[in-house]
Amino acid sequence: MSRKTRAWAEYIWIGGVEPSKKVKTLRSKSRIIEVESLADLKKPERIPEWAYDGSSTYQAEGRLSDVRLKPIYVVPDFRKIYSPYDILVLCETYTRDGASHETNTRRRLIDATKKYREHEAWFGFEQEYTLYDQDGIRPLRWPVGAGYPAPQGRYYCGVGCDEVYGEEVIEEHTRICLQVGLSLSGINAEVMPAQWEFQIGVLPAPEVADQLWLARWLLYKVFSKYKVSVRLDPKPITGDWNGAGCHTNFSTKEMRGPGGLTVITDACERLKLFHAQHIGVYGPFNDERLTGRHETCAITEFRYAPYDRGASVRIPIATMDKNMGYLEDRRPAANADPYEVCLALLETVCGEGFKLYRKPDITA
Repeated sequence: MSRKTRAWAEYIWIGGVEPSKKVKTLRSKSRIIEVESLADLKKPERIPEWAYDGSSTYQAEGRLSDVRLKPIYVVPDFRKIYSPYDILVLCETYTRDGASHETNTRRRLIDATKKYREHEAWFGFEQEYTLYDQDGIRPLRWPVGAGYPAPQGRYYCGVGCDEVYGEEVIEEHTRICLQVGLSLSGINAEVMPAQWEFQIGVLPAPEVADQLWLARWLLYKVFSKYKVSVRLDPKPITGDWNGAGCHTNFSTKEMRGPGGLTVITDACERLKLFHAQHIGVYGPFNDERLTGRHETCAITEFRYAPYDRGASVRIPIATMDKNMGYLEDRRPAANADPYEVCLALLETVCGEGFKLYRKPDITA
């Protein structure tokens, strides 16, 4: 009889929304599992399903608290706590009777990708985030008590520890993401001190969103070792400081083909018609960020333009040069659910238009 392989599996899922905060949170718990072979550890369908107490994650009542976890994406665990074969297991959530949980936004995206597969949509996310002290009270290395760092201008893509804060830990997160197989394509210091960005993609959905959720989980885990916390607040500091977004690059095969710029312009006109619906799922508290200042367009306005980082949708220089390529939707907040962002873009550009299926975070 062959000996089974044992490994530490970290089950990761997206919890519900705390009413006072309106923000989705990542959850995870660990289990030692047994599989028939090492190859099975790379196959989500061979990883055992599990369950958790949904009444503690804003996803169920106490008397009917069980929520199922179905593995859907697996990567190696960089920590190797128990064995060299330890894994991170991203999961979808299902009710006790096997139906997709109402908070399972990935399942809706799967249906849309099947419906619009002929358009071969690609996505890339630019995830901005802010580093804080371990208690999450003040941004990393900002003055204790009253006072602020020097005004913005010197920090974006800065060089040297007097201009960028936390670079060594940022680089560790990047190495770990690449080590476990995530498609990070770049990093840079952002406009506000202690604020950073990584880019992930270009990939089809839902894989691009799967990878972004895992990269976020890794942010929290890597930085906690250094007693640094990470926040995805759209407007971490009030006043004359940039907010944090999750700019989304999007294209279809028609946009990437000859004459694609015309298709992109048509897509922008479609996005204009459904602006309020998109804002409804582009992240809570996004009104604090989309003010028309600090490289944003006002939340009540929709505007697209070449090169313009103050537009709702920017048409990048590479697209203009080639007369084809992709668009950049600059509206999603740093805390947006990437499954919902992909779904909204697919249904609006490739279908009949995006329809809200839940109470919006905020309307335009």
